[in-house]
Amino acid sequence: MYRILVQRATRKTFAPAAPLLKKWATSALRQLISSAELTIRIVNEKEMLALNSNYRHKHYATNVLSFPFEIPSDVQMDIPLLGDIVICAAVVNAEADTQHKTVEAHWAHMIVHGVLHLLGYDHENETDAVKMETEEIRILQTLNFSNPYEIIKE
Repeated sequence: MYRILVQRATRKTFAPAAPLLKKWATSALRQLISSAELTIRIVNEKEMLALNSNYRHKHYATNVLSFPFEIPSDVQMDIPLLGDIVICAAVVNAEADTQHKTVEAHWAHMIVHGVLHLLGYDHENETDAVKMETEEIRILQTLNFSNPYEIIKE
């Protein structure tokens, strides 16, 4: 069972409908874990800048941040609470345009990327980056999206 809450803190910028965001997250989860709970929060650039500054000490609005929840050892949960994925709609939409990708494909990639971070994947070194990117590509292919790391030529 998957419980996915979608919060929209901004409505001024396009973001895919909640059922689509949940579908992409569920597809990523289903590949790796049998049940989970998480929140996807869609934010504006101001909120993302504040989060990125506070938690990563990087002073710009980024596309996606993941905040894994660490379950205290003395707490038992029927469904694992993974944490939160925060996505800046304006940044993701602008990146899709700049990278010559469909908005839908880039949003799907950001959701899958965020879910993998919640599951412990990272890209801090080359070995981990290859492992995470390989998993992203595999999951996105199950959703009929192409490799997000291929360079699209005009």
